[in-house]
Amino acid sequence: MEHVKTLILGGGPAGFTAAIYASRANLSPVLYEGIQPGGQLTTTTVVENFPGFPGGVDANTLMDNMREQAHSFGADIRQGTATAVDLGVRPFRITIDAEKELEADTLIIATGAQARYLGLPSEEKFKGAGVSACATCDGFFYRKRTVAVVGGGDTACEEALYLASLAKKVYMIVRRDVFRASRIMQEKVFATPNIEVLWNCNTQEVLGDMMGVTGARLLRKDGTVFDIAIDGFFLAIGHTPASALFAPWLELDANGYIVTGAKSAETSVPGVFAAGDVQDPRYRQAVTAAASGCMAARDAEKYLLEHVNA
Repeated sequence: MEHVKTLILGGGPAGFTAAIYASRANLSPVLYEGIQPGGQLTTTTVVENFPGFPGGVDANTLMDNMREQAHSFGADIRQGTATAVDLGVRPFRITIDAEKELEADTLIIATGAQARYLGLPSEEKFKGAGVSACATCDGFFYRKRTVAVVGGGDTACEEALYLASLAKKVYMIVRRDVFRASRIMQEKVFATPNIEVLWNCNTQEVLGDMMGVTGARLLRKDGTVFDIAIDGFFLAIGHTPASALFAPWLELDANGYIVTGAKSAETSVPGVFAAGDVQDPRYRQAVTAAASGCMAARDAEKYLLEHVNA
């Protein structure tokens, strides 16, 4: 069985940053990229809010550069997905693709979270071409334009308010006749003149052409079908952290996010660390994921010095 000092699961900004720091600390990290190499960031196009790129940077180029930087410092980057773990033994045991077994002195979980989508073929068709699950990431492209936000919770209200500061008009598509959001968020939405709430509506189809999204076809609860003209379609119906594999071993919050210590990447199992969107229900940005990857690697280095290499 292969033995590694530090095993990293996930190849997004958190995983690659952890690999960079772990490599420079001589931890000889092995990183498995998982089912989505590059992470969720690769579902967008240009990233304009990552520091150091005043003109923006292509999302795939950014992740390729992170991967190359980690590799240049000696990280062993591999294709594969963890399919089983045993965090009740030392070293930890991890199975990759149901066949390869490894043991690791420390484990960094950077498996991310998937935005929830409606499951429409047209929605999939226009991902990155007007369909987005991150207003903070992509809202800037819709200045002075018209957009729609799907959802009725606090996150949807936050996204709508953010977009309203940029866009000409924001539709909120809400499937019920009330918000699930907190009272304060509702009041802010109602007080924003360029937000229009479409109650009792479900999206039947995202409309568009070769240039991207042009509208959405909605079905009202009373059976009425109508179209709205929009330039961007934003999903705000939640995220699903990729944490189910670790649920028997680690403390998770009510929504499945891995719980980490205050100002650390430590989980409820010593020697296991979590970074990026799998433990971050609030910010979910590439820059915060990268920062937490640094924290996880530094925490793993400290753990190894105190408990394994002592």
